[in-house]
Amino acid sequence: MNNKVEDLNKQSNFNEKLEELKKKHARKIKREENKEEHDKKDELIKNMSKAMEELQNKYVLQQADFQNYKRRREEETLSLLKYKHFDIAEDILPIIDSFERALASKSLSEEMKKYLEGFNMIYNGLKNILNKYEIKEVDCLNKEFDHNTCQALMMEHKDGVEPGIVIEVMQKGYLIKDRLLRPALVKVSE
Repeated sequence: MNNKVEDLNKQSNFNEKLEELKKKHARKIKREENKEEHDKKDELIKNMSKAMEELQNKYVLQQADFQNYKRRREEETLSLLKYKHFDIAEDILPIIDSFERALASKSLSEEMKKYLEGFNMIYNGLKNILNKYEIKEVDCLNKEFDHNTCQALMMEHKDGVEPGIVIEVMQKGYLIKDRLLRPALVKVSE
């Protein structure tokens, strides 16, 4: 009987150890499952963080694009307002040229001189309008040729004048504020 009791005790001990091993194994499996689940969660968090960062970068870029668009629109609007008289001024210049040619005439009859007085008044009125809208003549006579404001039609040698100097203005050029409205047509020394 002692043997049987011993065998039962051994069996009971064995069963307890077996249960304990099963529990340890179950805990180990659960830890591994928890680790896998934890790793999956970590991966998900990393992916979400990366996506969030990409969205934030896109948002910042779109904000910058919008600010640039807004700035460009404001600049365009200011430019349109600043140069709104450009087209009409361009159309008036040939009329002013005609008045200047008429007023430059020397040998005229008395009757024509009376007409010229009226022409001169109209011419001065047009010049005042140009001044009002900051339309100025390009000052280039006897100055160094500037390709930004002048267009050379001819070159001629002139004694006592350095090469590259404007010696005659054939048609006046004009600026509207700081923009070229029409280049001056000039003769340049060579």
